[in-house]
Amino acid sequence: MLDTLDAAAVRRWCAGGLAALKRHQGEIDQLNVYPVPDGDTGTNLVLTLTSAQQALAMDLDTLPDSGPTAHGHALRLMAQGALLGARGNSGVILSQILRGFADQVAGMPAVRGRELAAALRSGADAAYTAVSRPVEGTLLTVVAAAAAAAEGADSDNLPAVAGVAARAAAEALARTPEQLPALARAGVVDAGGRGLCVLLDALVEVLTGESTARPAPTPRAARPAATVARETGSDEYAYEVQFLLDARAEAVAGLRRALDALGDSLVVVGDGREPEGTWNVHVHVNDVGAAVEAGVAAGRPYRISVTRFADQPEPPGGPAVTGRAAVVVATGGGIAELFAAEGATVVPGNPSTGELLDAVRSTGAARVVVLPNDANTEAVASAAAREAHRFGIKVSVVPTRSPVQALAALAVRDGDRRFEDDVIAMAEAAGACRYAEVCHASREALTVAGPCRPGDVLALVEGEVHLIGTDLTDTCAAVVDRMLGGGGEMVTLLAGADAPAGLTDAVRAHVARRWPFVEVHAYPGGQPFYPLLVGIE
Repeated sequence: MLDTLDAAAVRRWCAGGLAALKRHQGEIDQLNVYPVPDGDTGTNLVLTLTSAQQALAMDLDTLPDSGPTAHGHALRLMAQGALLGARGNSGVILSQILRGFADQVAGMPAVRGRELAAALRSGADAAYTAVSRPVEGTLLTVVAAAAAAAEGADSDNLPAVAGVAARAAAEALARTPEQLPALARAGVVDAGGRGLCVLLDALVEVLTGESTARPAPTPRAARPAATVARETGSDEYAYEVQFLLDARAEAVAGLRRALDALGDSLVVVGDGREPEGTWNVHVHVNDVGAAVEAGVAAGRPYRISVTRFADQPEPPGGPAVTGRAAVVVATGGGIAELFAAEGATVVPGNPSTGELLDAVRSTGAARVVVLPNDANTEAVASAAAREAHRFGIKVSVVPTRSPVQALAALAVRDGDRRFEDDVIAMAEAAGACRYAEVCHASREALTVAGPCRPGDVLALVEGEVHLIGTDLTDTCAAVVDRMLGGGGEMVTLLAGADAPAGLTDAVRAHVARRWPFVEVHAYPGGQPFYPLLVGIE
């Protein structure tokens, strides 16, 4: 039994947590509310924690001359590694939990029960802060329950408090289907929450020397899957406000809330000094005065600069070729070639935060637009954009959910426009492109289009199952008909790696017969899982 969480215990927790996640990786991947073959929360969490362990392994027990304690140094390495390796929404949120945990106890001489409770609360607060529109019934709910139970224990007994937190997390996980209808319909608990429970169980094992691994709970009134909620983008603002701020960490938490309510593109980066540090604050707003007043309320702002985007000139002689760039996430060789032909830097599918950040920096551009082409990767792209600001690079993320939307966005890119206006035009083009995916069902489920069985052909429009068929070509043609019924002048078809020969030719011929005035473009995409991707503009 350990009385305190020292640096060696942190390292064992990271290694043990990673091993446990790998054991449960397939189980967590299966907690996907869609009956499609690429649900990968478990995989994303494994990759995120792998990066955390690599960061710890690269540090040969060296400790800075001044700064955090040995356990605090190890926790900060773990959190930073997780941030740079974060994949998917759950990976990004987990990295924030670890960062909040580390920030809370880095300077504490010992981490016992009450300190663990404070660290869990700090991690929960950081996780909620990282999500613009928190949803209950997710990983956020599970970490909040663990923190509340640890605080309620009110004890210095570290193993006992960790055990209480782990049990509360498991109980909260079991209740997630009651809070999120999509989970209830799917008959599953939240995948990210399950991953956190695995990590907390690993912590208890490190502290007690006894295995406490428990199976995922079975939700009550479980039903098959139907749909999930989708995230939305942010609005455009007229002014960029930047300043340095001397303030305490707790005051900066309030500042973040205030500025988040005023605008977007919010980045607040601290130097890590405790209890008071220097923070670099950046935000886009319409009310400049309110943004500066929020800084005054939090601490001492200085070096205040305000830029009105409408007045911002391009570099002398017009925008330089290297002044702007586009980074696009692509899964499939053919899709990657299409993006490369448009002059974009291509990153392989399911990248980490660090990989996207490396791609942004490799462009050598001061302004970069990122097209993630996936809802999970959108969160990773946003994290990379925040990190890029530290290097003086302005990154805007256009929330594309499909490669066909990215193609539409790149088609309207214009280097003669102001960067912000160009991003708006790209976002509008992407939003105007409706998209569909055709795949084979990986399991039995009840969708909004009816029941499906393994091997059935599913046509998903904007992420929701619209058609279920038995013949691939017929289903592809039918979903194009359904989408064109709502209007459209151009169809883009991307054939997957496993698409049968002649699939796009058959769909093209069908469109020519049924919709003679519609233009069709077909390309070999090479994407896995989905024999056909469809875009309608």
